[in-house]
Amino acid sequence: MTDADRLARNRYYMIAGVNLVATAGAVLGLLVAGRSNSWEFSVLGGAILLSALYVMAVVPRFLARRWKTPQP
Repeated sequence: MTDADRLARNRYYMIAGVNLVATAGAVLGLLVAGRSNSWEFSVLGGAILLSALYVMAVVPRFLARRWKTPQP
């Protein structure tokens, strides 16, 4: 395996890891919002959920653009 292949594999794992962590954050937000007894914790859970969904949508795309091979 060449160095370029290792770099591409590690970058793929980084993007997949970001998606995994963001998914766990979204589940945490749903749990906090669903099990809360007060509106403050419901709002907190919703905020966690929305921020995790934002991370899932933006960060992997940003990393892919940043690591894109430049056109010759």
